[in-house]
Amino acid sequence: MSMFLGVDTGGTYTDAVLMQDEDKVIASAKALTTREDLAIGVGTAVRAVLQAGGVAPGDIALASLSTTLATNALVEGQGGRVGLIYIGFRARDLETHGLAAALKDDPFLICAGGHDHAGAETTALDDTAIRDFLETYRDGVTGYAVAAQFATRNPAHELRAAALVADITGRPVSASHQLSSRLNGPKRALTAVLNARLIGMIDRLIGRAETVLQGIGITAPMMVVRGDGALISADQARARPIETILSGPAASIVGARWLTGAQDAMVGDIGGTTTDIALLRDGKPAIDADGARVGPYRTMVEAVAMRTSGLGGDSEVHLDATGLQGRLTLGPQRVLPVSLLATQAPDIVHDALDRQLRSAVPDVQDARFVRGLPDQSRDGLTDREIQLLDRMGDALHPLANIVQARIENGALARLVERGAVQLGGVTASDASHVLGRVSAWDAPAAEKALQLFARKRQGTGQCLAGTAQQMAQMIVDQLTRQTTLALVDAALSEDAADIGPNVDGLAAHPLMQAGLANHRGVLRVSAGLNLPVIGLGASARSYYPAVGQAVGAQMILPEHGDVANAIGAVVGRVTMRQDGDITSPAEGRYRVHLPSGPMDFNDETAAFSCLETNLRDRAQDAATRAGVEKVQITVACDIRRAQVETREVFVEATVTVTASGRPRIAT
Repeated sequence: MSMFLGVDTGGTYTDAVLMQDEDKVIASAKALTTREDLAIGVGTAVRAVLQAGGVAPGDIALASLSTTLATNALVEGQGGRVGLIYIGFRARDLETHGLAAALKDDPFLICAGGHDHAGAETTALDDTAIRDFLETYRDGVTGYAVAAQFATRNPAHELRAAALVADITGRPVSASHQLSSRLNGPKRALTAVLNARLIGMIDRLIGRAETVLQGIGITAPMMVVRGDGALISADQARARPIETILSGPAASIVGARWLTGAQDAMVGDIGGTTTDIALLRDGKPAIDADGARVGPYRTMVEAVAMRTSGLGGDSEVHLDATGLQGRLTLGPQRVLPVSLLATQAPDIVHDALDRQLRSAVPDVQDARFVRGLPDQSRDGLTDREIQLLDRMGDALHPLANIVQARIENGALARLVERGAVQLGGVTASDASHVLGRVSAWDAPAAEKALQLFARKRQGTGQCLAGTAQQMAQMIVDQLTRQTTLALVDAALSEDAADIGPNVDGLAAHPLMQAGLANHRGVLRVSAGLNLPVIGLGASARSYYPAVGQAVGAQMILPEHGDVANAIGAVVGRVTMRQDGDITSPAEGRYRVHLPSGPMDFNDETAAFSCLETNLRDRAQDAATRAGVEKVQITVACDIRRAQVETREVFVEATVTVTASGRPRIAT
């Protein structure tokens, strides 16, 4: 009998689960996620689940962590400041695949260099420009991304630039060819930028989590869930944190399958920050062939086909006052619910809310709070940003006390993006407290906050709502609408081949909305999901029954669905894939593209043998480093040939080697 520990750090809660031999849940526990130091919440949840299960720390054979940290950071635009070295590209290539938007105002260098499709150097690398760039920004960024033209066909220039980064700055560096072997330089560059932005955050989380577990007495190896649901070692996750985007959602899909045994279903997982939607077909989650999409970014990371939107229980509630009728929206930014803040600093929160309620004139900063997080790096911050941090320290304040001029709003927004401060405000979680659906935090504080929000004016000049209860129901109804739209939008995307390629926006079309409402007039219109929906997440039981009715589908709310991510972290497998290409620069010549550079052969069989051996060695090594003792290897080849007159001519091929197995456990 072996005991396994699964932990998931979500936006609001950190979950822990104990499983016996991967087939029985022994105990589960929750703790509030501590954003200032995620490991504190991890420790609290782990201690609670060990006590609930009556299990000694030394009995844990394997610990596994899934996390929404990377996903949430990208959705909310957070992470470190990075520098991009863009080799062999043009300035207009920055606009491709959202690369310029991802960089924001971070520094970049476009310099000479790069290779062609066959791996031959087109222009010498401009070492001098790279050195000057690194010397200029060495103290202003937390890491670097390097992307060179056709680096997957010859990585020499990326490797040289990465070596210069290491020698001159000592900062972490992400080389695009090490994150994906596929073509599309701008998209690889985007992936490298996001990876560099996340390195510090994931490294801190894993390091602190390992320290906390060891302090508790758990010495078992720690694994981390990857975005495709597979497991990797903690060291591998540190080096390639971008692979942990959708880690939490992927774990939840694996957990949903284990909990329900469902073969075909949609899965909706509502957390504090995001709603994640995926599809189970034949009991397996689909892998996104185009790369994981998180918020506005389409990466080259292999992950579960998942649609992630910034909609969760702790999404900030906004009022769009344009037009006569005010319109509510939720998200995409997560804030700390007022009801939660009031449990942590009751005097500050209630005093501020009472003072604001006594004012006859509503203010845009009503029921909004801010606090700084301790021990934050100030690298790359402006003077105004530093002044704001100094003003707030690490205490909680009403936002109006900190932001004293409109010009400071931009500085505050950048601090939020950096993860240096946290905002508090009205959320759906507060609305649930007012409606009596949950009672975990301070319901009176939530009611005061919603009274303030209800005083906001519509275009007609009327208040948004008459009471806090009415306001709360409006917020929950809006969450139901946005969740319904997200589910229908995901279903339309799956059926695009049958419906047509232009499905964007159809979920909100009046005809679709009429169908979901089963319109019966002169025209009869019906629409709904044709699969059951598995609802996961701590708040699923509060919100998802109404969502099931709205989409006309069976809503499955499984036992332990609130800790599905932690369960998925336990029952996953290590899976390491390595792929490589063979091209043909001339008829009868076969060019194998290896990490060390291209190698030519005159014999097709020899070329395939060389590439397969290289890929096998790399996949086996990665699986072994992840802790797998009994590695299983599979090989797949995709060969493309062309018919030239009466001859069949080799064009190119991709070989994929997969090494998999369960990680070793402590004995």
